[in-house]
Formats: sequence, C-alpha cells, structure tokens
Amino acid sequence: MKKNWIILGLGVLLVFIGVGWTLQGIDVMKGSAMSGVTLWAVVGPIVAIAGVVLLGVGFSRRRRVSR
Repeated sequence: MKKNWIILGLGVLLVFIGVGWTLQGIDVMKGSAMSGVTLWAVVGPIVAIAGVVLLGVGFSRRRRVSR
C-alpha cells in the first residue's frame, strides 16, 4: 500500500515538472536558460505523459487493492 502512494506522488511530480518544462520551452515562463529552447518544449510533454501513465498505474492499483 505504501508503494502505491510513492507511485502516485512520483506521477504528480513528473506531471508538474513536465508542464513546467513545456511552458519554459515554448517561452511562456521566461527568465530561465531553458526559456525558448525547443529541447524543453519536446522533453516536457514526454515527461508529463510519463507522469500521467504513473498516475493511471497508481490509481488502478489503488482500486484493485481496496476491493
């Protein structure tokens, strides 16, 4: 059960990091060396999608365990 919360927490963290990197990459969040760099506009959504997948895994395990 504890491991499930780690997976959910990691998923949320990856989503937030991925969204932040994406916003910096497309130059919405300014003031960083990452601002306006295409690499972060590509890597950010990939990291965010990985976070969403982890959230899906965590929630499906949570449902399965609680039954």
